[in-house]
Amino acid sequence: MAVKISQIQVFVCSPGRNFVTVKVTTEDGTTGIGDATLNGREMAVVSCLEQHIAPCLIGKDAQNIEDIWQYLYKGVYWRKGPVNMAAIAGIDMALWDIKGKVAGLPVHQLLGGKSRTGVTLYAHGSGQCIDSTLSKAEHLINQGFRAVRLQTAIPGLTATYGVLGDKKDYFELQGNRPLPPEEPWCTQKYFSVVVELFRQARKRLGEEVHLLHDVHSRLTPIEAARLGKLLEPYHLYFLEDAAIAENQNSYQLIRHHTTVPLAIGETYNTLWECKDLIQHQWIDFIRTAATHAGGLTGLRKITEFANVFDVRIAPHGAPDLSPVCFATHLHINIWAPNFGIQEFVGLDNPQLNEVFTHDIRVENGMALPSDLPGLGISFNEDAAKKYPYKRSYLPVSRLEDGTMWHW
Repeated sequence: MAVKISQIQVFVCSPGRNFVTVKVTTEDGTTGIGDATLNGREMAVVSCLEQHIAPCLIGKDAQNIEDIWQYLYKGVYWRKGPVNMAAIAGIDMALWDIKGKVAGLPVHQLLGGKSRTGVTLYAHGSGQCIDSTLSKAEHLINQGFRAVRLQTAIPGLTATYGVLGDKKDYFELQGNRPLPPEEPWCTQKYFSVVVELFRQARKRLGEEVHLLHDVHSRLTPIEAARLGKLLEPYHLYFLEDAAIAENQNSYQLIRHHTTVPLAIGETYNTLWECKDLIQHQWIDFIRTAATHAGGLTGLRKITEFANVFDVRIAPHGAPDLSPVCFATHLHINIWAPNFGIQEFVGLDNPQLNEVFTHDIRVENGMALPSDLPGLGISFNEDAAKKYPYKRSYLPVSRLEDGTMWHW
């Protein structure tokens, strides 16, 4: 029986970060929600949804998720791109939420059921120096996490990716002017601290904990290859975004020089951006997020292709992806035979939990998706009104001589 779409609403709120939430309602009153957040370009996605996508979907059968996904992807002619794929993602997640509610099943059961008992998480251990970074890591390990990403401030630079210092979020970095803050980068200064960080980490934290690191695309391919070789003795779980993601062939060079596991993909929007990386096995983990890859449907296509080539998924889990995206990831992760690990920034933000309610449990460094029908997450429209949108940007990066660089 057809479940026709009767209304599509788009909400923008800022409970700590800006989020774009899509709510799809069917003629029988069933609702589903999705995440369509694109950090720093949120209102571009809102316009795409409200002005271009929503009018096309009223009256369509919400059960036909694949056909709607293809309609929005192929039918637009101007395929791919972060704005378009984030908009598709918001709709797609909401439709899976509806399908689960109609079926009376959690989404992971619609995908084929569980492949594991829980979803392994990695937490962020960051500090202003090596000692404070490792102290934070020890705190996380004592909480039960078995995997920790280590990021430490770089001496001689006023700002370092992954280390906010006394700032709580990126809004504070921008001061009274909501414009992109600028941060300096120096590869030589970075190399002077990063290897020592992991040398001390293994000595202090032991061999059992998984250690990860995010370069955030700051290095050239040959510099990334050098870093991989230097870090091999500390056997990282993976080295993330060692070089910029645009040229996939760069990772052939990096792979040739090092055996450190490589992860990339948070800026990719479709399978096509990562196809060569996966099929040539130049990477070990693909990190694309459901919100940026066209929703659950888009991420599932990437996941199943990666599985053929023994590449595991490790979905992006930054704080600018809403709890709706995190819930979607948990449903995919608990099902995917080639799941690796899930990035985790916490679920303890009171403002966020006022807007998005859920029953996700985190125990001993693992997360358990909801068993409620659908995605198992709710959106409080009244609470969202308390946190209006604030224009915000991620920082930009320059070399010390002023040259624009990769942030």
